[in-house]
Amino acid sequence: MSLPGWRRRAPSGREAGARSVDLSTTVGSVALPNPVMTASGTAGHGDELASYVDLATLGAVVVKSLSADPWRGNPPPRVHETTAGMINSVGLQGPGVAQWLACELPALLATGANVVASIWGRTVEDYAAAAEALAYAPPEVVAVEVNLSCPNLHSHPGGAPPAGTEMFAQSASAAAAAVRASGACGRPRWAKLTANVTSLVPIAAAVREAGAEAVTLINTLPAMSIDPETRRPRLGGGGGGLSGPAIHPVAVRAVYDVHAAMPDLPIVGVGGVATGTDAVELLLAGASAVQVGTSTFADPRAPGSVLAELAAWCQQHGVRAVRELIGGAHGS
Repeated sequence: MSLPGWRRRAPSGREAGARSVDLSTTVGSVALPNPVMTASGTAGHGDELASYVDLATLGAVVVKSLSADPWRGNPPPRVHETTAGMINSVGLQGPGVAQWLACELPALLATGANVVASIWGRTVEDYAAAAEALAYAPPEVVAVEVNLSCPNLHSHPGGAPPAGTEMFAQSASAAAAAVRASGACGRPRWAKLTANVTSLVPIAAAVREAGAEAVTLINTLPAMSIDPETRRPRLGGGGGGLSGPAIHPVAVRAVYDVHAAMPDLPIVGVGGVATGTDAVELLLAGASAVQVGTSTFADPRAPGSVLAELAAWCQQHGVRAVRELIGGAHGS
């Protein structure tokens, strides 16, 4: 897949060797060797990227969101390329937590990677069930990202989100309820929120109060593409989620605003990260770590390249530890 306007390039030898910088970071109580992770939904459920990237060299691998039970997802077509990224309507297809633990996690653990599981549900009870199943995961699963904000499910028939909303993350009370219900996972929780709200800060505050150690900002944004020839939506699910460079400035603003309001709340920044400088921008906005997602569709080596470029940038700019960058755009 070749996405127009993308800035992906192979790292030079100097970049690949730039490792004198202290790249370690923390997201709440979770210590990571560096701040570059994969993004949920873009790296599969297991070791799919291992042929392209040494997964053990990344901060962590965040797997595609899992429900307690298997889920088929949305009908095809599921992906449509845009001028600055893509729209997906995969619909959270997955094998369920138990099947993942038994059949897909072992291969991922064999790579030596730190693993962050991601869970989703249609009801608060669904989140609780997925979290309870994850309580049996090995310690290499260092955290659980609670996906409250995927926009490509059609509805929530369980009625857990408030009437008139599409995502748990669009309501402070619903988001908090889902995070609270996920406590049975027995490990740190990161709440993945959406920028598709009037204000992120009250929702971030609510999930922190409910037990989230960190927030992940942001998820894809609701979008649609219509084929003028057929006069119908191009995706089988109708609408979907926009990701890639188009949403990067939105992610930067979301991270900046939440960090400004709650500088002690750890943030994982995600949205349109394709280069090391994209990662630097999110760190300066207030993120403690970043995730690389849609750019892996253009180049599956992207997470490793972003890490190498980030290290090189720090070295070239006299940054001795990547932690120096966190929140740097806010001044003293």
